[in-house]
Amino acid sequence: VQLQASGGGLVQPGGSLRLSCSASGRTFSSGSMGWFRQAPGKEREFVAGLRRRGSSTYYGDSVKGRFTISRDSAKSTVELQMNSLKPEDTGVYYCAFTDSNLILSAVSARSSYHYWGQGTQVTVSS
Repeated sequence: VQLQASGGGLVQPGGSLRLSCSASGRTFSSGSMGWFRQAPGKEREFVAGLRRRGSSTYYGDSVKGRFTISRDSAKSTVELQMNSLKPEDTGVYYCAFTDSNLILSAVSARSSYHYWGQGTQVTVSS
């Protein structure tokens, strides 16, 4: 499985960006999907996730109410809509995938995902 993340860029505080992740070799509906980010000098952290079954979404505390993860079956992509961006949202954003239907407690764990995209840079700055 190869993942391709896109949509990053430079945006002012309060602005919006929409990230997209596409996969070759799988459809996202066959597994669980997550977005993570890594700021310079920090560990990679969980941003948002979707489990294989159902439509429940999960978010890191710092992005709740601002970010939305969704699955676009027609495009075979998973999107991350990011609104009200803050400078602390700056980092490289990675999409990740696993064939498993993760239990709730595993959605936010990096070790749960077997496939990772190359990352896309998001910079929030005035």
